[in-house]
Amino acid sequence: MAEPESTVLNTDVKQKDPSEALVIAVTTRAIFDLEEEHALFLAKGKDEYVRHQQANQNKPLPPGTAFAFIQAVQYVNEQLLASDPAERDLFDVIVLSNNSPESGTRIINSAKHYGLEISKFCFVSDEDSTQYLKSHQVKLFLSADRTDVCNALRRGVSAALVFQQEVQTPSTQLRVVFDGDAVLFSDETDQVFREKGLEGAVRYERAMEAVPMGEGPLKAFAMHLGKMRKKFSQEKSPIRTYLVTARSGRDMGIRAIKTLREWGLAIDEAFFMDGAPKGPILTQIQPHIFFDDGLHNIQGAQEVGVPSAWVPSQC
Repeated sequence: MAEPESTVLNTDVKQKDPSEALVIAVTTRAIFDLEEEHALFLAKGKDEYVRHQQANQNKPLPPGTAFAFIQAVQYVNEQLLASDPAERDLFDVIVLSNNSPESGTRIINSAKHYGLEISKFCFVSDEDSTQYLKSHQVKLFLSADRTDVCNALRRGVSAALVFQQEVQTPSTQLRVVFDGDAVLFSDETDQVFREKGLEGAVRYERAMEAVPMGEGPLKAFAMHLGKMRKKFSQEKSPIRTYLVTARSGRDMGIRAIKTLREWGLAIDEAFFMDGAPKGPILTQIQPHIFFDDGLHNIQGAQEVGVPSAWVPSQC
């Protein structure tokens, strides 16, 4: 497949082998706060937007929702290389943007201003940029555009929709929270719940207890993250992962735990909320990113300043 219209390599960053690295692609509106610029684009069109970006190319953009997540990913790379300077299983962050190269200078300058180790900037004008995800071997795609996210999920790439929000600054340790059904796991039990209610779902889970659940849209990303996690002892790990699910531990927790064990995916902490709001426990965890398929859970997380990414189950 052809390269995007314009790919700018960051010569300040060592290029990584995408077949070995965990490649994360982020859009500019996911990593930076471009809401004012996006509003200008919608109101006055592309030419005015380009003029604005060129006039402000040396003015750094404010951090966006995924900014702290990318910083924490960089910290993990530093720790991996400190343990083994020859380590090749690293995070590789690329920016996939619908900006033109003319307006993209501000994006590059902003990343360099903050010291973000972004290896490539791919500028794709007026195209579906997700067509390039597979050629870059992307394992996770974060975007502020729902169509992009749905296109990525259809292409079999782990993807989530990032909403612009005020976020708390978490610790340097990378903390990632996954929902269970329709995120790590398939939505099979959710479908039973919708058709037969809670009692029907509990009966189904008990009958299927010995059968691992199907794969959810973020399983591939979680597995690669888990592989990196195993390179460290639990006490010294720069990565911490969590499962925060609406499932009840008593009636529906066993199958979830058995599935994770079958996959060989070690999760540091698991919380079975039995339908209770997730906001309070997320406040305690202070993750860099929280993946969930329920918009009500995303809203609850946003209210307590937790960076959130929605995994739409219906596209």
